[in-house]
Amino acid sequence: MFTLYHHPFCPTSRFVRMALAEYDTKVELVTEHVWQNREAFLRLNPAGEVPVVIENDGPPLCGANVIMEYLEDTRGYAAGKRRMMPDNPDARAEVRRLCEWFLSKFHAEVSDPYVRERIYKVEMPAGAGGGAPDSASLRTARQNMRHHLRYLGHLVSKRDWIAGDAISFADLAAATAVSVVDYLGEVPWNEDDAARSWYARMKSRPSFRPILAEIARGVRPAHHYADLDF
Repeated sequence: MFTLYHHPFCPTSRFVRMALAEYDTKVELVTEHVWQNREAFLRLNPAGEVPVVIENDGPPLCGANVIMEYLEDTRGYAAGKRRMMPDNPDARAEVRRLCEWFLSKFHAEVSDPYVRERIYKVEMPAGAGGGAPDSASLRTARQNMRHHLRYLGHLVSKRDWIAGDAISFADLAAATAVSVVDYLGEVPWNEDDAARSWYARMKSRPSFRPILAEIARGVRPAHHYADLDF
C-alpha cells in the first residue's frame, strides 16, 4: 500500500497518481496544503513540496522523478506490456528527457503559474499568499502555453506516442501537466489537431478518469474538461 501526499491540482502529483494507477498500485491519498508548512510533512520532505510517497513502512520518496524511477525499479518488469519505460537505453533516455521537460520546464513556465494564481490562491489565506491572481504571470503563462502546445503537437505528429511507438511515462507527464491548464480552459486546442487528438486518447484511459472528476474549490472547470470527445 502506498500513501501519497499530494494536492489534487498539483500536476506532478497527478503524474504520480496516474503512474500508480497504470501499475495497478493501491494508494491512499492525503491532501497536503504545502503553504501551511506542516511540521509533520516537513519531516517527510524538508523541501516542503508534493508529491511524496511512502510504501508501507519504507522511507519517504520525494519528487515525481524519484517516484517514477522507484516504480520502474519495483514494478516495471512485472507490468509486462503495460510497462511505462522501454527496454532500449536510448529510448529510456528519451522518455526521461520528456518527463523532465513536462515535469520541470512546462511546470515552471505554464502549469505552476496557472495553478498558483488561479487555484492555490483561492485556497490560501491572505497571510500565506492568497488573494487576486497576478495578471502578468498569467499573460506570460498563456504565451508559453502556445509554444509548448506546438512542441507537443510536433512530437505526436511524428510518433505514435510522445516518446516513441508505445505509451510511456512521458505521455503521463505531459497529459497531467496539460490537464490542470485545460481545467481552466487555457489550452488553445484549435491551434493543434495532433496534440488535441493525442490528449483525447489520454483522457480516455481509466487511470485518468479519477483526475478528471475532481473540482477545485471556487473554480469551475471548462465546459469541455471532462468530455472525452471535446
